[in-house]
Parts: sequence; structure tokens; C-alpha cells
Amino acid sequence: MRVKRMKVAEGRRLNIGQFPNFHRSGSIRGMKKLYYGEDCLLVRCGNYIYNVTSEPSIYNQATI
Repeated sequence: MRVKRMKVAEGRRLNIGQFPNFHRSGSIRGMKKLYYGEDCLLVRCGNYIYNVTSEPSIYNQATI
């Protein structure tokens, strides 16, 4: 699965800040391997990447 992108305004509207996140300079592969699992749903919004696995509808709304 890919990391999808979302505009900051859309992220604010969906309250994406409530989900676990890490800075965009972090290792996506490492976070999946150590913390989130290989099947996690990640969305990049601004300078952060959020794990939205608990709300797959947010992942589906994001663009590629």
C-alpha cells in the first residue's frame, strides 16, 4: 500500500491530528516494521504522516 496525500485544510476538517503520526523525514518502512504493521494505512498531510488505520474512510478520501 502507498502513502496517500491530503491537503492541510482537508486534514484539519477531518481532525487528522488525533491519529498517531511521525515527521515526513522519518522512515516509513521502519515505522511500519516496528510500530504500525505492514498493512497500516498512512496519509501524509503537511509535514507529518498519520496512521489512519482505525478510520479507513480517511485513507479512501485522500488522493494518491
